[in-house]
Amino acid sequence: MYNNYKSVRKSNLAQINNFIVDLGSPSNISYFWNFGSLLGLSMLIQFMTGLFLTFHYSANVSVAFDSVIHIMRDVNSGWLIRYAHINGASFFFIFIYVHIGRGIFYFSFKKTMVWFSGIFILLFLMMVAFMGYILPWGQMSFWGATVITNLISSIPSLGETIVFWIWGGFSVGNATLNRFFSFHFIFPFLVMFLIFIHLIYLHVYGSNNPLGLVGSYDKVFFYPYYVIKDLFGFIFFMIMFLFLICFFPLILVDSDNFIMANSLVTPLHIQPEWYYLFSYAILRSIPNKLGGVVALFLSILILLVFMFCKSKFNSLTYYPIMEVIFWLFVAVVMLLMWIGANQVEHPFYILGQMLAFFFFFFFYIYIYLVNFWDSLLD
Repeated sequence: MYNNYKSVRKSNLAQINNFIVDLGSPSNISYFWNFGSLLGLSMLIQFMTGLFLTFHYSANVSVAFDSVIHIMRDVNSGWLIRYAHINGASFFFIFIYVHIGRGIFYFSFKKTMVWFSGIFILLFLMMVAFMGYILPWGQMSFWGATVITNLISSIPSLGETIVFWIWGGFSVGNATLNRFFSFHFIFPFLVMFLIFIHLIYLHVYGSNNPLGLVGSYDKVFFYPYYVIKDLFGFIFFMIMFLFLICFFPLILVDSDNFIMANSLVTPLHIQPEWYYLFSYAILRSIPNKLGGVVALFLSILILLVFMFCKSKFNSLTYYPIMEVIFWLFVAVVMLLMWIGANQVEHPFYILGQMLAFFFFFFFYIYIYLVNFWDSLLD
């Protein structure tokens, strides 16, 4: 048995072995490091369920809504596949946000290319998920597509031309649905390629750890220690996932999407899926249309600012004031999600503006306080 294992180490499979089995990993990493592997599992679930849904979905405005009903009622286990895909997307974003939060708390952005590739993955995933939301062709799908694509019209001089080009006409219609379906299918392959690059860079830099210690003082093999730890995470996630699918499958779905798209009836309150609500709240907090769009993109791209942060330690545990501000920031993001789900009226509008200001201010205060704390130690 051992000799067979040694031959694998020296064969053509050596690279795969170094990537998964013999990878040196810090001995003290916590369950917060499980979310990377859980994202991989979520990606696999989304990919497989999405593939099976394409067998029965029809990307045409006259039958798209009915084809989803057909999947739910007539296709064997169609309900399971569709609910797994819908709730899988929600879990995907929960894991992403925890993964990013862990990265901010434990200074993962110091691994510059890992952080950079990760933000690109996030942008593409948000784009893929948005285009997927259009496909059921319900009321919220149609009006969500109309509102979000219309934002591009705020670009000076070229905006309206680009919007008509994306729509394939003068409003969201059959051409829009068709191309969004094509992009929703093809972009995950690009995301998988980016994930592969992300992992290569991660294995070049190596994982960090809760103590923020640098170096190879105390490392263990990835297998069996972290393979078993990841499997435990997978089992726990699958129990929660199946519980949600079987008992509360529509808890995260907007009720307006059960009504077929109608361009003559506007829903009372247009809002995107819950995982975009913090960005949507920031967009609505800016009175200027172009300013709102810029703020929307900056709410994600501002994560790149961390790449310029230098520090003596690799964990916010060593920066107690900043640790408190970090948890305040988490609360602000959750409050922004709540505000994004409410209408633009008093007091939500002014609250949204205040929280949006704190959201962006956090990134400045983070770098400033970390540098200030380090300078005190000098």
